[in-house]
Amino acid sequence: MSERTNEAMEASAPELARFTSAQLQQALGLSSELGWPYRLEDWAFAQGLGKGWALEQDGKLIGTAMRWQYGHAFSTLGMIIVANAAQGYGYGARLFDALLNDAGTQNLLLNSTREGLALYGRRGFLPIGEVHQHQGVPTRGLPSPALGWVRAAEDSELPVIDKLDSETVGMPRGRLLQCLAQAGRLSVIVSNGVVTGYAACRRFGRGHVIGPVVAADVTHAQVLIEDAIARLPDTFIRVDIPASSGLGPWLETRALKRVDTVTAMVRGTPPQPSGKARLYALCSQSLG
Repeated sequence: MSERTNEAMEASAPELARFTSAQLQQALGLSSELGWPYRLEDWAFAQGLGKGWALEQDGKLIGTAMRWQYGHAFSTLGMIIVANAAQGYGYGARLFDALLNDAGTQNLLLNSTREGLALYGRRGFLPIGEVHQHQGVPTRGLPSPALGWVRAAEDSELPVIDKLDSETVGMPRGRLLQCLAQAGRLSVIVSNGVVTGYAACRRFGRGHVIGPVVAADVTHAQVLIEDAIARLPDTFIRVDIPASSGLGPWLETRALKRVDTVTAMVRGTPPQPSGKARLYALCSQSLG
């Protein structure tokens, strides 16, 4: 009998429990073990917006899984982590199945690493695209008159931004936008008195993350991102973009290198955008 099997037999059986803020510090330890650069504040932001499950063994957190609901019809899934020492026993599947049970008949979205594709495929998830992670310390940009198109969003404009976002992504994310406005900065592009695009920027991981970014076209998306970069000189920046966005080559010129690719997947019916704008960057790979 292997040493690994002996250890598993000596330990008590892991138990599922609701993930709470009291477990955030241990959750940070799990993500750090995997090399994820989350801060405690990043975990708290995600936990405050969603619901999840924790897997505990002998009083120690060994796994997490979270779900974020948008309206009645949609949820995104993510932050599915199992401690290195506890991998290989089906605990990830157990956590994931608990999320599926909570979600019921909702349409579910997630972004999968290569390692998770088989599990999610067995649970009925189908690939619908790719998300590219770009990051780095951007080079100094030249002043551009186009940056004059962008300004800070006013509090009174949050309902307008909410409507634009909902039409663009096909599901309501009002609470997420409120939390983003509190955690960082929302900027907007206004054309003929109408908000036609917006971007969020906040502290995250090793520096800042820019996203979501919603814009009428790729040029406006670049201007929104450039404005955020200009306000954060010599700062590590992360941007997660749909592969179909067309932003990748431009981000590379700004020294934001593509470092990872994940597969966007859905179980059920994908959201149906109804507006003219497009989503050019995600809030995060978990929150969408």
